Amino acid sequence: MSLKEQITEDMKAAMRAKDTERLGTIRLLTAAMKQKEVDERVELDDAMVVAIVDKLIKQRKDSIEAFTKADRMDLADKESAEMKVLQAYLPTRLSAEEVAAEVRAIVAELGAKGPGDMGKVMGAVKARLAGKADMGQVSAAVKAALAG
Repeated sequence: MSLKEQITEDMKAAMRAKDTERLGTIRLLTAAMKQKEVDERVELDDAMVVAIVDKLIKQRKDSIEAFTKADRMDLADKESAEMKVLQAYLPTRLSAEEVAAEVRAIVAELGAKGPGDMGKVMGAVKARLAGKADMGQVSAAVKAALAG
């Protein structure tokens, strides 16, 4: 079953269970997926769905940070609950050590020498680790590998 089909099945299950919070979050996700399909006239595959989920989670993290600074814990808790639902659709993430090992292997493959090669390395890393690792963590690993 594709990730897109899994999300649809989860939406139906949330409707049957009358789980309004989970249902609302899944509907947000399906709306974002449909928007992407319409805008780009493509059929989404699992990698594209994971990218959309990643983007929505990043938005939730930013919102939680802003709401916490504004002392609006009610809204921060709502965003946190949405983030938990969305995280269920992400594949298992690589650990920091695994990310660093992958980055070192890619740097060696490309023969990258210093910070000037950051763009080239990031392009290759994004292609290989998309959806498998947090890109902020990946970027830090690339900087560390190119600096040392």
